[in-house]
Amino acid sequence: MTATASAAAATTTDQYVILPPDSNQALGIGQYAIDFLASKLGTGPDRSVLERTEQFHTDSVFCGLSALALGTNAPTLLRQEALGYPAGANEKGATVFGSPTRVKPEKAVVANSSAVREWDSNGTNFGFNARLNNTAGEFGHNDFYPVVIAACQEKGLDGKTALRAMICLDEIRGRLAEVFSLKTYKIDHVVHGAIASAAVYTALHGGTAEQIESAIGMVVAHYIPWRAIRAGKQLSDSKGASAAISSEVAVLSAKRAMRGFVGPKDIFRNPEAIFRFFEPTTSGSERWTEMAPSPFELQLAHTGDDFAVMGMHFKLGLYEHQSAGALQGIINLLAKHPELLKDKTGANIERIEIAAYEPAFGIIGNPAKMNPTTRQSADHSMAYIVATLIRKALHLRETAGGIDTAGGAHDMMWKTLMLSPYDYKVDDTAIFNPLTRSLMNKIRFRHGGAEYDSKYPDGIPTSVDITDTGGNLFRSGFIMYPAGHARNTTADLANILHHKFHMLGRIAMEKPEQGIQRLSNLSAKSADDIQSLYTLPFIERGRFE
Repeated sequence: MTATASAAAATTTDQYVILPPDSNQALGIGQYAIDFLASKLGTGPDRSVLERTEQFHTDSVFCGLSALALGTNAPTLLRQEALGYPAGANEKGATVFGSPTRVKPEKAVVANSSAVREWDSNGTNFGFNARLNNTAGEFGHNDFYPVVIAACQEKGLDGKTALRAMICLDEIRGRLAEVFSLKTYKIDHVVHGAIASAAVYTALHGGTAEQIESAIGMVVAHYIPWRAIRAGKQLSDSKGASAAISSEVAVLSAKRAMRGFVGPKDIFRNPEAIFRFFEPTTSGSERWTEMAPSPFELQLAHTGDDFAVMGMHFKLGLYEHQSAGALQGIINLLAKHPELLKDKTGANIERIEIAAYEPAFGIIGNPAKMNPTTRQSADHSMAYIVATLIRKALHLRETAGGIDTAGGAHDMMWKTLMLSPYDYKVDDTAIFNPLTRSLMNKIRFRHGGAEYDSKYPDGIPTSVDITDTGGNLFRSGFIMYPAGHARNTTADLANILHHKFHMLGRIAMEKPEQGIQRLSNLSAKSADDIQSLYTLPFIERGRFE
């Protein structure tokens, strides 16, 4: 069967394009990207999808600008590198954050994506789709929007096209995360984003489905990143820049494919590529049959509100996403029982017990995380994150007379206690703050067992118990969907996010509201607006680390 013939197995409903396991899914993804960007499939995404994607994009840009303003290592280095690769005389090129200089698109992409990811504070997906029973649970982040902006700058495309392309990119990588767990095989989650980046970048350039198939084939055959970058206690730049480097090679693969380079075809059914190699769909001597099915079906939305991006989650500040349930529990308890803060040293708090699921218990709650000494280890320490939130609450109680507890899910508390980059400075104001360390010593973290494990990754199942020195027990109860979670219905998400944009924006610029307005209403931006979208100037405030 030829690649073209096998793609005929794809079906289109009034909401989805369905790519069955016995079809050429790489070619099918290519055709989906082309048709979706050309508005040839249904009536398109609902307004809620457009708004949610714009929020994720704005979030990512302010994460990136603030990381550059504070001189973090990898984003600064890669931005300098990109500026050393100017676009050629016959190339339009793309821009890096804060500069109008046109550079090679792959270099703009690696620089901007690195900046976006540095704080580990932008969007997250958990790869969970109960409706389809696709619960592979692969993580992923909204790090790949610079691929779209670079392509739109090269091709002179407008904001409406850019926003639609962002939705398309998140749809492809989000659905792959639901059906194939890369981390199970010690492969980094950014592969799904690289596949989506290759598809969308090529489609924006007017490439064919066959060229997209080649680009995806090259990404999967040549550029698979292993989770060695995350092993043990290593804190190299490679961890934070993994998505950036994979997006760079995705753009390079796309450019080669459009010039005529033919990569491996039908890569999802290739018996020696990662998908069927790790999850064989045949056995024995038949395992290596080229036309055996892939391990999964892909369902890609084109109309309505059931897009993958709608199941992705926001971090309302800087913290590891596994700690969001504990933060909500602490906020709930402090709002209901402000007497827990009556002693500015926290002396009336005897003990804090946090129960959660695996992998939270193993990743951010194990004893090795009780003594963080770097930003990267502190933002993956449940004890540090929770203790810092309480320390900030104690400080506000002492200096401001209290904390406003108004709003759904206590919106004001999320805003006033929001963790910023400055809460992870390696000095006595943050990581080695004596009060924070004292509070950390009162925290005990336990595995909640099957009751908790069974409810992840649908939610972030967590409970928090605080015992005061009088023996009184204060319980948060069972928390599933904290503020920022896609299924949370009690918090005013837009309002809290606006505060986060301002918090990060104040680090990067004098007037963050101007930056917010530059990034808002993306679908109405002209092609000229997109050319200058990322040239927002940022203030260099000195090296953070």
